[in-house]
Formats: sequence, C-alpha cells, structure tokens
Amino acid sequence: MDGERLFCDIALAARIERAEARLIAESSGAARARRGDSVGFARPFAGGVASFAEADSPFDKVAGLGFAGVPDAAELDEIERAFAELGAPVQIELCQLADAAVGAFLTGRGYRLESYENVLGRRVGDATFPDGVRYCRDDELETWLAEVADAFAVADTEGLPSHEEFPRGTVIDAMRDMAGVLRFVAERDGDFAGGASFRVTDGIAQFTGAATVPVHRRRGVQTALLRARLAVAAEAGCDIAVVTTQPGSKSQQNVQRQGFDLLYARAILVKGTSAISSSGADSRQAS
Repeated sequence: MDGERLFCDIALAARIERAEARLIAESSGAARARRGDSVGFARPFAGGVASFAEADSPFDKVAGLGFAGVPDAAELDEIERAFAELGAPVQIELCQLADAAVGAFLTGRGYRLESYENVLGRRVGDATFPDGVRYCRDDELETWLAEVADAFAVADTEGLPSHEEFPRGTVIDAMRDMAGVLRFVAERDGDFAGGASFRVTDGIAQFTGAATVPVHRRRGVQTALLRARLAVAAEAGCDIAVVTTQPGSKSQQNVQRQGFDLLYARAILVKGTSAISSSGADSRQAS
C-alpha cells in the first residue's frame, strides 16, 4: 500500500545490497568495455562484489557483503593485493544490518571509518508521470551527461559532505557506464533544469542519481524527477524503490517528503590512501 511505512528487515536489506552489488559489477564491466581493455575487475566476494573500474571511479569499492558470514581472510588478502596493484585503497560499504562480526573483522584488519551514506526506500504504488519531465533522447546523451556532471559539481551545503571528490570527466564516464539505466530530463521555461537516472534490478527500482542545475534549485525539480521515476517503476512492476543520499542532506529531505523511509545506513570503511573532500561532488544526489 502506497501510504504504508516501509520497514526494513535483514532480508530486505540483503536484497537491496545484492541489487547494489549487481549495479556496481555491471557498471565496472561497462567501463572496461568502453575502454576496450581488461584493466580492473569485478569479482564476487563474501556474498557481494569487489570492483575496480578505473582510477578514481565511484565503482571502485567492495559492496554487498555482510549477509553471507565473515569474509575469508585469505580471500580478502587477495582483494587487498588486487587494489594495491592498481594503486587504489580498498573502500568497503557495509550495511548497518549486516552481520556485526564483519565490522569487527574489518576494523581488526586496519579499516577505518570515513563516512556514512543513507539508503531510503518506499513501496511503489500508483503514480502519475509529471509535466516538465521527459525521457532523455539518444541524440542528447552528451548534453545530459555534461549538464548533470556540472550540477553535481555544485553541491548543496546541507548535511554531511561526501568523503569523495571525483574529477568531472570521471563523473561523466561513470554516468555513461552505469549499466541498464533510463535517463530523464527536467525542463523549466525550455531550459535544462535537472537530470536523473533509474534502473530495475530484481523488482527493485534503483534511483541511481539525480542533479538539479543550481539556478533551478528549490523549484521542485528534484521532486518532479522523483515522481517521474516512481511512475516508471510502477509501470515496470517494481514493488519498492530505493535511493542513496548523504545523511542530513536536502536530497534526503526531498525524498522523505515523497514518502521514502530511512531504511539503513552504510558505513564507509577504508584501508589505504583515501582523499577526504568536503566538496560533496558525487554520483548520487544533488538537489
């Protein structure tokens, strides 16, 4: 039911984390296909995935683990060596509802807590596609990528800032490589006001990023993009929609106003060199 609050138990969290791991693995593979080489990897690990797409990519991470027991130490040794050989730290995104023994295992190996991100969700019910939003055409993909990347670069100052900063070209490549997504354009007075993307994984509508051009912020653009994706999720037969935001951000406030509930947080655990940034420019949400 549309108005019913969504409770997240361990089974639902595991389902969402599997979908996230699949998105990362497929997008990491798309990065290698774009380049035409085999540098990097996306390998199963402890029920999740360990991925290196390319230098400084948002798909360089370990995700989805914590629901299949504590990782094997020798297997994690191999993962750490694989990242080290490519000059990258190991970043693990660990769900709050994962086995607590996994967190203890990782901190015991020298992983440090750097940040958090929130996962929110809602049931998908009947929704109407709003005026002012349309699908992105194939012939305007480059414009969409450029506009959204520029909007991401001007982050909102509310909430916990992202611990990561990505070069503009890397953001564009990551959005291009995001596997299986539909893209949307929001317009105001004939101008590009914002963009968003969405994909379906095992009945989950994954809202895979949205950004509003700064001059058009606080004008309902992100709300319209949320409603558009909810309408498409309903048409696709999804039962839930999920979105990731920075904690305490305007994006989190916006999605909660659209009926999303805070399901859980992910702890960002890092071992190795990591550049901590206060810019908040990432591939998630910018109001």
